[in-house]
Amino acid sequence: MKRLFFIIISCVLLWGCSEDYLNRYPLDEISSVDFWKTTKDLELYINQFYPSAFPISGSDRLQLVFASDLSTDDVVPVEADARLRGSRVVPATGGWNYTEIRNVNYFLENYEKVEEPFESYKHFVGEAYFFRAFFYFSNLKAYGDLPWIDQTLNSDSPELYGRRIPRNEIVDLIVSDLDQSIALMTAGISHDRTRLNKEIALLFKSRICLYEGTWEKYHQGTPFGVANAEPEKFLRLAVEAAEELMNLETYSVYTPGEEDKAYFFFGETDYSSHPEVLLWKKYDLALSLGHSRQFQIARGNGGGIGLTKSLIDSYLCNDGRPIILSDGSINPLYNGDGNLISVAENRDPRLQQTIFLPGAPLQVVGGDTTRFTRPTVDNPAHTKNTTGYQVSKTLNYDPVHHNTSETLAVGYSGWIIMRYAEALLNFAEAKAELNTITQDDLNKSVNLLKKRVGMPPLILANITQDPNWLFPELPPVINEIRRERRIELVLEGFRWDDIARWAAAEQLIIGKRPLGAKFNATDYPDLSVTDFRLTNGYFDEYRDILPSGFGFDPARDYLNPISTEELVLNPSLTQNPGW
Repeated sequence: MKRLFFIIISCVLLWGCSEDYLNRYPLDEISSVDFWKTTKDLELYINQFYPSAFPISGSDRLQLVFASDLSTDDVVPVEADARLRGSRVVPATGGWNYTEIRNVNYFLENYEKVEEPFESYKHFVGEAYFFRAFFYFSNLKAYGDLPWIDQTLNSDSPELYGRRIPRNEIVDLIVSDLDQSIALMTAGISHDRTRLNKEIALLFKSRICLYEGTWEKYHQGTPFGVANAEPEKFLRLAVEAAEELMNLETYSVYTPGEEDKAYFFFGETDYSSHPEVLLWKKYDLALSLGHSRQFQIARGNGGGIGLTKSLIDSYLCNDGRPIILSDGSINPLYNGDGNLISVAENRDPRLQQTIFLPGAPLQVVGGDTTRFTRPTVDNPAHTKNTTGYQVSKTLNYDPVHHNTSETLAVGYSGWIIMRYAEALLNFAEAKAELNTITQDDLNKSVNLLKKRVGMPPLILANITQDPNWLFPELPPVINEIRRERRIELVLEGFRWDDIARWAAAEQLIIGKRPLGAKFNATDYPDLSVTDFRLTNGYFDEYRDILPSGFGFDPARDYLNPISTEELVLNPSLTQNPGW
């Protein structure tokens, strides 16, 4: 037990959000005898789950900073993703993680020992229910059906040998935990937006219910289909949770008024008063909590990744229409992709606030500005840009954050974990999937995000047909909401989840090889076309290693395999489809 508390203290130090957040007992004063006495004890225990749930990388390497986006059609890492290649195998050991679930269960079995009024500590009980839901959802996305354990177990507990419960039943239990969390946690902003509240639980509930509702809808008739599926039930719950959050009006879309800068807020140092941020990770060098995330991005290095042509082509022109019109003609506003400047001209302003263009600032010190010249497509290894479209999102111009080495963690720009824009997108998508969306729904959701950057609103009765819609078999409004989600949330860790729940690998991944920008000699005056792997003039990082494109298996690769060790230890477990 004493070792447990040392672990908890270490986790509190690692998260380190604020002084009163870090309030803790001296190590030599904590024991199992005098714990579970006060509200502070509960807060101390709960603090351990923040770094577990939100492990923000301090690494400089963009392959790690944006790791959750590598298994998608948005990003090309130097090494092709194993899931997309279809090259994964059943692991011998490892797999789902119940460690933190057990720790939450331990809290829920002991918190009633506290000798203070329930009202004084019920918020932390709500946090516990939130974290149990969070950790179960992480397992569910990876493995589908799961054993459900809501108590601490001993080595001889029969529950250790229980079966996997169907995923929809698991989601019902997760939603029940979140409903407890919503009822118990305090509403409103506290702890400089670095601690959970009721609104965050509502946002997370909308995320989970949208995920399950669309998974059940689009995986029907596949090996991942759900018996007795009720997609509409979960979609309605997603709408209700998002709308309740919206109606509370605690948060709002950040609208600074400068459309060409309105989206460029992902590298700031302080989000304590940012109207759109529900939860963020605060760094503090005084507590030895820094990062080296800016080392590559602020030095103009590619970070071993690049954005895809498919993503860039999805940005609308600033008249609200696609680059190719319904009759197959080119939008007159689109200046082509012959060079990096032209590709961003007359486009959704979020494009030039997501990728570097020649002449864009890298560092600003007083009146002295260091500017980006060209993508580092010729750099080695993890400093290379793979596609010619180089990431600028999360950049902070101040060189105080710009490390002089990979290991020197001097950056303290914050990291947004949850923001209000997701709630608006969840609401709109769930309404569209239910076929109940109205113009008023669009106006209070996705059109607020478009308005922020000066883009025309989405008009339900007048959606411009796009011959390059990724999902032409679906209604136009669903295609446009999916487009908006892709653009607004790019590099924020949502794209693989979206591909998985839409069962969209057939359209987006299988047999495809992602291209990048067009090679143009004016962009690279010091380089030759023969120096790179190109296809029809476009950067093609995987040309030689994936001549037939990605080998993703839609009957297998949407879920992870259960490890051999788990199957041997518990004969009641079944393997996932295709493995």
